[in-house]
Amino acid sequence: MSNKNLLQAINAALDTAMQADERVLCFGEDVGAFGGVFRATSHLQEKFGKSRCFNTPLTEQGIIGFANGLAAQGQLPVAEIQFADYIFPAFDQIVNETAKFRYRSGDEFDVGGLTIRAPYGGGIHGGLYHSQSPEAYFTHTPGLKVVIPRNPHQAKGLLLASIRDPDPVLFFEPKKLYRASTGEVPDDDYELPLGKAEVLREGTDITLVAWGAQMEVIEKAADRAAEEGISCEIIDLRTLLPWDRDTLAASVKKTGRLIINHEAPKTSGFGAELAASLQEACFLYLESPIMRVAGWDTPFPLALQNEYLPNEWRTLDAIHASMNY
Repeated sequence: MSNKNLLQAINAALDTAMQADERVLCFGEDVGAFGGVFRATSHLQEKFGKSRCFNTPLTEQGIIGFANGLAAQGQLPVAEIQFADYIFPAFDQIVNETAKFRYRSGDEFDVGGLTIRAPYGGGIHGGLYHSQSPEAYFTHTPGLKVVIPRNPHQAKGLLLASIRDPDPVLFFEPKKLYRASTGEVPDDDYELPLGKAEVLREGTDITLVAWGAQMEVIEKAADRAAEEGISCEIIDLRTLLPWDRDTLAASVKKTGRLIINHEAPKTSGFGAELAASLQEACFLYLESPIMRVAGWDTPFPLALQNEYLPNEWRTLDAIHASMNY
């Protein structure tokens, strides 16, 4: 075990994957000798050579189109989009090519070896072009998997599982946590299961669910609620597509209440899908309406970043509203 931050855990996962399988390639904007804008690919080119870790032109559509081609030929490309905000020029390649390759061929060919990494979310004073949370755009697309870690242990295990998964994976990394989240990470090769939520804390009164950097927010809110005698069950979704319906439904049936927390704007955020699906599954068990604590329906503001991001106080207000309904 080594103590690492989330960024170092990402680097360790890439190093491990590249050592284990020569088909693993890392590429993107400035990922080579520079090591990426956040240094997630530091020393990989030095260790594995320019043929396996290299820079691309500044063209996101080209990066993913190139990655699709490599994956279709049996390679295991790990393509980096420098910021998730920049992923939209590649949207056509991802939703119309990556996601549909297997289906359109009747499983005769696929790009299942493709992993797309992208730093996402707010918290670093990046303003409107470096702070967005676009995960919901891709959860609407059959054929993709969407994964978001919350800490270094998860980051390494989930990224290794993503690289080796038989389906293409979008791996969104909460950039706010890159250096802020630290913890023990096994030095050995290991994987964590995709599609399985994690129950961090069991409770009896209300269920709180989030992913990525917002996990810390709901944990703080749960601690404050506990001081008032409110028992919160805390769940980290981890994989948004496919998401773990069974674990969430079992929790909501037990507590009768649910609050969903995410950074992205509330309207059409992924919390809407969770709320609709769990209302169908748990309607007769609900003691109050399912609530969402989310970003505001505005572009991400630079000066008002702290007011935009959902925090423990807004979450605690929602807990009170749900309990007192």
